[in-house]
Amino acid sequence: MTSTPSTASIVRDRIYINGAWVASHGRETIAVSDSNTGKVMGTVPRGTAADVDAAVTAAAAAFDAWAATPIAERAAWLRKIGDGLQRRSTELVELIAREVGMPVGLGARVQVAMPLAQWTHVAELGSDFRFEEQVGNSLIVREPVGVVAAITPWNFPLNQISLKVAPALLAGCTVVLKPSEVAPFNAFVLAEVIAEVGLPAGVFNLVCGDGVEVGEPLVAHDGVDCISFTGSTRAGKWISEVAARGVKRVRLELGGKSPSVLLASANFATAVAASTGSCYMNSGQTCVAQTRLLVPRAQLPEAIAIAKQTAEAYTVGSAFAEGVRLGPLISQAQLDRVRDFIRRGIESGAELITGGADAPAGLEGGYFVKPTVFVVNDASSVLAQEEIFGPVLSIIPYDDEADAIRIANDTPYGLGGAVWAGTDEEASRVARRIRTGQVHINGGPYNPAAPFGGFKQSGYGREGGRFGLDEFLEYKALHLRAAA
Repeated sequence: MTSTPSTASIVRDRIYINGAWVASHGRETIAVSDSNTGKVMGTVPRGTAADVDAAVTAAAAAFDAWAATPIAERAAWLRKIGDGLQRRSTELVELIAREVGMPVGLGARVQVAMPLAQWTHVAELGSDFRFEEQVGNSLIVREPVGVVAAITPWNFPLNQISLKVAPALLAGCTVVLKPSEVAPFNAFVLAEVIAEVGLPAGVFNLVCGDGVEVGEPLVAHDGVDCISFTGSTRAGKWISEVAARGVKRVRLELGGKSPSVLLASANFATAVAASTGSCYMNSGQTCVAQTRLLVPRAQLPEAIAIAKQTAEAYTVGSAFAEGVRLGPLISQAQLDRVRDFIRRGIESGAELITGGADAPAGLEGGYFVKPTVFVVNDASSVLAQEEIFGPVLSIIPYDDEADAIRIANDTPYGLGGAVWAGTDEEASRVARRIRTGQVHINGGPYNPAAPFGGFKQSGYGREGGRFGLDEFLEYKALHLRAAA
């Protein structure tokens, strides 16, 4: 798919608070880069603590009326927002391809269609979700937690926004959204749609800015009841510390170092290619990327050959160029980080199979890195332990099934994973022993209605389907008198 993106500068000079576009209390702006060219594509306001206070105040004032709105009406609002986003889907595909760099054909499905579907799917939960149930002489009711601070990442920006904002609104919460300042323009489209459909003032608010100037004041604000955050484990730890001072509800979806375990009976041609594809999805900038490929030592040569062939078939280039499968990374900082990891891997003694830290030939500007494959014999090394967030696959040999499970579990993370075997039963048996939030069995597809989240330092809480709705609800027990 070839297309020509707009080169016009995008200027968003207002933030969205209490149902209106207003000027930020600050005068500075944040420049946003086009990941394909490295050039500035536009600017957004650099928000302040005063902006946060105004947004939280508006959300708190709107809460009681929104929480009292019948669930069917809240669901209807979600459908209106979803419809409005659908009308702007072509614009969103281009925006996110420029911000993030995912090739437009794939991005249309993953970065836009998938999050847009969330608004309808969440709305449908309103028809059969159990907000009340009888337990003995008690009526157990589910009530909205209050004002939600939604802090979202840059790698799947609209998807992570939708996974937080849609269920929070359905639950009866009001929201203050802080999108990533690296990929913020898609969030402004959402706010424009919300303004257009006329969602009651204060129910949704948008303040952009960085973690210090906006993120910390938002997390610490006394008016915020719940924080839903997706991002790095380092930032998640910091948010937990700040939120603990106010004993706030916190939901974290953090980093990952997901294993793909190939048992001896697996179809290696299918499994290695699919695992490599998972590693390279969104140029490796995916928290559940299967970056560790665990294979029986006796079958290591076969796995190496397939991974090398698969990686070298990935054409690198602009998200808008024909035939490109691997777009740029998000920023110069991310490019520097990934190349540094590749160099450290080589210095540590890992065997470089293909790729490397050098820039791909023939690409000017933009944040491009070669699809890279290593063989890593030391499962405690940096390549096997640290989240790189780039297209870097580590093939790790193991001796037996117990060794494979040990290696799979031997990182601080537990977000995603996969197991491949001759039968689903064999794969599932091993998957049950891997401490991670989700495991794909022989290529089983992602299910948006299933709970998404992690173990260990990959965070806590879940998103997706009714499980995501749970995160924004509190239990209340009404103890009733016995009938006379």
